Amino acid sequence: MSRTVVVTGGGTGIGFAIAAAFAAAGDDVIITGRRTDVLNEAAAKLGDNVVPFVCDATNVSHVSKLPEYLPGSQVDVLVNNAGGVQGFQYPETGDLRALAEHWKADLGANLMTAVLTTHALEKLFRSGSSVIHIGSFATDRAQGSYGAAKAALHSWSLYLARVWGPRGITSNVVAPGYIADTEFFGPQPPPGFHESRIGETFLGKAGHPDDIAGAVYFLASPAARHITGTVLHVNGGALTTR
Repeated sequence: MSRTVVVTGGGTGIGFAIAAAFAAAGDDVIITGRRTDVLNEAAAKLGDNVVPFVCDATNVSHVSKLPEYLPGSQVDVLVNNAGGVQGFQYPETGDLRALAEHWKADLGANLMTAVLTTHALEKLFRSGSSVIHIGSFATDRAQGSYGAAKAALHSWSLYLARVWGPRGITSNVVAPGYIADTEFFGPQPPPGFHESRIGETFLGKAGHPDDIAGAVYFLASPAARHITGTVLHVNGGALTTR
């Protein structure tokens, strides 16, 4: 039986890989994002069971319309993937107004996108639904406003797990490390960046979007129904936990 799956930021990179995993399993997938051309191209590649919905997930009026685009009356899986480092737009100048905009941008993109989308769809979740947030190992690597925003996302996911547990709804985070083949680091990372990030891992290689998609798919599967309130790190050993 097919599921209804929503993936924010589903047009490229990790979001595209996640959408592809669910689409390949025959699920009905809605991908969201801000760029119409990117979303339409992604949906065409992924198949007829994938529907694009142009939506700025920081915009309340956009997000509030999302339930109208769903094929049924329930959501089985929500993946809050939209986000990224916004601070590049706000270089440090010592100006408090610029600093405030810098932090608001990262919190908006990485926390509020998830908060707004999740609550817009809350009434469509049922027992057995999974909410999965894409976090980051930046939460433990002194990463300023971006790391703080992802840390807030991790904490909020734990709150959802506690509140929604009695309803049979799980809430978890998948926290990537360095993932190659995405738009995250811009068109031209600094020289040596790729090599230095690989050097931090135990496995001696970069992660790829499919690595994150596999972890997300597992957390949305029947095998993971007793897993909630957790952060699953996928970083090749660059950040270890115990």
